[in-house]
Amino acid sequence: MPLIAFDNSYARDLPQHAVPWQPATPPQPRLLYWNAALAQELGLDSADIATETLAAQFSGAVLPDGAQPIAQAYAGHQFGGYSPTLGDGRALLLGEVIDSRGQRRDLAFKGSGRTPFSRRGDGKAALGPMLRELIIGEAMQALAIPTTRALAVVATGETVSRERPLPGAVLTRVAASHLRVGTFEYFANGEDEDALQQLADYAIRRHDPALLDAANPYLVFLDAVCRRQARLIAQWMHAGFIHGVMNTDNMTISGETIDYGPCAFMDAYDPATVFSSIDERGRYAYGNQPAIAQWNLARLAETLLPLLDAESQQQAVAQATEVIHRFVDHYREQWLAQARRKLGLHTAQDDDQQLADDWLALLQAQQADFTLCWRYLADAVDGDGARLAAQFADPAALQPWLARWQQRLAAEPQAAAARASAMRALNPLYIARNHLVEEALAAASEHGDMGLTLRLLDVLADPFTERDALERYALPAAPELVAGYRTFCGT
Repeated sequence: MPLIAFDNSYARDLPQHAVPWQPATPPQPRLLYWNAALAQELGLDSADIATETLAAQFSGAVLPDGAQPIAQAYAGHQFGGYSPTLGDGRALLLGEVIDSRGQRRDLAFKGSGRTPFSRRGDGKAALGPMLRELIIGEAMQALAIPTTRALAVVATGETVSRERPLPGAVLTRVAASHLRVGTFEYFANGEDEDALQQLADYAIRRHDPALLDAANPYLVFLDAVCRRQARLIAQWMHAGFIHGVMNTDNMTISGETIDYGPCAFMDAYDPATVFSSIDERGRYAYGNQPAIAQWNLARLAETLLPLLDAESQQQAVAQATEVIHRFVDHYREQWLAQARRKLGLHTAQDDDQQLADDWLALLQAQQADFTLCWRYLADAVDGDGARLAAQFADPAALQPWLARWQQRLAAEPQAAAARASAMRALNPLYIARNHLVEEALAAASEHGDMGLTLRLLDVLADPFTERDALERYALPAAPELVAGYRTFCGT
């Protein structure tokens, strides 16, 4: 009986949208990480499978039975400029499985060698960036933020050349699908309307089957994607997460976060925060993410115009424009709804938006830690504001806002203890702090020590429960470590 029961609809239904390809054979595959819980969710019974077998099957040395590896074609706007041919330059879609909940999910390699889309790249991946994808993806999963996830990380036994020689690795990524805005751009700009319609129909069947019978399924599909992205970006913003490379080829149709390259979590609150080494002008700064999401969705809307109204482009543009404009409302609704819950509010009042905005302005003015300030609001509900006040350079500056907030809470029916508990269940104490991630990656890459990575994953798996002896995982980095900190894409 095969380890994986593949059902490869993309390769079967959309053969012109990808290129059949084989992964490179790694010289000495060695399993570094296996996500047993995720494997079980996918219906993969790996309990009695030798680690050597898992290493071989999830590195490309031996393909799992039933896999049909393909390199998917897509285009993308990268930092605003259009690249007509990108595609899976170092990735391969192995196939799809139906998980324990009946959901179709992709299994894909990352770092498995050159493909027809590799251009001048080697198609390989260094261990550090693959572990970053693992750590951040699992951190997002624990925060209930839609995300792709890592099933396995396998060391290849070879060296890849970047700024310096680094150990190579292959990651197996699990996703609701790898359909991107850039996938639609590729076929729309190729002026192949039949291929575009096939892609759109496939995407609707896969992600929004209830829309198939709509009067204009492509229009309501666009609206559904916009709503998913509005919710996702609001969640990013409330987690202090900065994607770093919000190109259209990194925005999924499913609403999952994908491609954890130069991403990071913010310490001190500042909307202008940028960590990515390649984002020299701050296009993808933390505070720009909602507007960039809308811009990307507008590019998706442009691809769908021939399908929205075959008779009148003017009418198609008007319909698409209305949907894209509504993204702002969807995002604001999602952001405020989440803000209310994080502030301990269960009813709505007209000035709640201003209360939340003023809270953020206070954090910015005081250069206060974003995560800890949200978390320690629950202490104040319990009557002890010491840890919250300690986050402020001038604790007295906190008091006027705190008084307003407490007055607002007085209008809520919930008891204080229940409110504090609910807030702690929404405001994490432990996030993937940049210095902790870098520490773990360095230990694994430089010394072959996975201990810090596994320990960090264990802490991040339960970000909301305060535990003894984990103080260092809750605290931000020292200022000298934060200054000038940059993340890199790993290619």
